[in-house]
Amino acid sequence: MISAKRNIFSIFKILLIIGFGYFFWLMLKITLEYIPFNPNVSFLMIKQTEVQDRPEYLYFFYTHVYTSIFVLFSGFLAILRKDFGFKNFHKNTGKIYIFLILILAAPSGIYIGFFANGGFFSKISFVILGSLWWLTTYKAYQSAKQKRFKEHKQWMWRSFALTLSALTLRIWKVIIVYLFHPNPMDVYQIIAWLGWIPNILLIEYLITKKHI
Repeated sequence: MISAKRNIFSIFKILLIIGFGYFFWLMLKITLEYIPFNPNVSFLMIKQTEVQDRPEYLYFFYTHVYTSIFVLFSGFLAILRKDFGFKNFHKNTGKIYIFLILILAAPSGIYIGFFANGGFFSKISFVILGSLWWLTTYKAYQSAKQKRFKEHKQWMWRSFALTLSALTLRIWKVIIVYLFHPNPMDVYQIIAWLGWIPNILLIEYLITKKHI
């Protein structure tokens, strides 16, 4: 029985790593579209008002895009800890993850959230997301510093659930567009909330059930 559970867990670990690797690669391809600097490619093509009227917008945008890919990777290594054989890297990768979010990724994300597509409700969602991302990461840092490691683990999971919104909102976008073919701006309003709320609710459920 114990052997069967271990085998199931091993399979789950492998599938998780493969799944994350695939979606991480997709995110990396999106990031590489913005190298070298070019304000006339991909997403920025529909943000020309901000690009032309707000010189600082591109700085915040590129900061968010370039740091987020490292946040995803370092967060994945940090959150898996010793269960996945990354015990020796946990502390250092965790520091990178926390530093990038608190200083660069979250503040820049909050700024560009004020100019999100989809109108007022989309903007509110992305600003809340960025603020919660910063707050949960700070709580993870604070609890680790105070050696409250159980709380630290839970706050890291909350933070990483919000980090994963970069992936999940794109997955939801594909599903919604494929099934319902809504107006593009309606899609933004939906995925702005759907991209992160189910993530954080799932993590809270797992924490409540003491699975984390």
